[in-house]
Amino acid sequence: MKQLSITTDDGVCPAYEYGAGPSVLLYIDGLGMRPAMHAIGERLGAAGYRVLVPDLFWRMGAYTAPDATKVFTDPAIRADWWTRVRGAASSAWIMSDTRAFLDALPGPVAITGYCMGGRMAISAAATYPDRVVAAAAYHPGGLATDADDSPHRLASQIKARLYIGAASEDPSFSDEEQARFRASLDAAHVAYQLEVYPAKHGWVPNDTAVHDAAAAERHWQTLEAVLASTLRK
Repeated sequence: MKQLSITTDDGVCPAYEYGAGPSVLLYIDGLGMRPAMHAIGERLGAAGYRVLVPDLFWRMGAYTAPDATKVFTDPAIRADWWTRVRGAASSAWIMSDTRAFLDALPGPVAITGYCMGGRMAISAAATYPDRVVAAAAYHPGGLATDADDSPHRLASQIKARLYIGAASEDPSFSDEEQARFRASLDAAHVAYQLEVYPAKHGWVPNDTAVHDAAAAERHWQTLEAVLASTLRK
């Protein structure tokens, strides 16, 4: 692991780099930078990719990520954490920062993201269509909402191949929203695959209360297939 400092328009974002090879940008989930996120970056790096993992919550200043199990099981801890981070990682800020993240990576870039990071991966594919060749989103939420910055509204700008691994139990990406998202991608002729995993929102990171080992391994299989088909062709 190599620690980096990336200069964005608004300040310096700490980031971590793993491995060598084709470029992958990894967007962390909503629980912040912690060992579970580093583990994903490390495994991708070991698979032969150059993986950049920026701390999307850098605007908070120094922080300690909460206990992921408690965030999922204790409403008070969850509410406190979301209150603290809500203003630190807006889509607009992360899309602005992503320009600097992409500048730190050579060649075509694939993005993988988890939870809110999955939503950001889709948005980045639309915001930077000439750099992003693939975007994978695992247990993402908010992909087709009424918000002005909802990713489904950006479908016509996407050139990348998309993979969406939705959770079967996820109020943040309901069946209705999935249908709306599919319709927007179909109308824009985006190449994509959307699969629903028999798991709960947050199943990939190994420290959450809903981690599902079998579904997480399936995530690795699908992610590596997307990366190989777009970065190693």
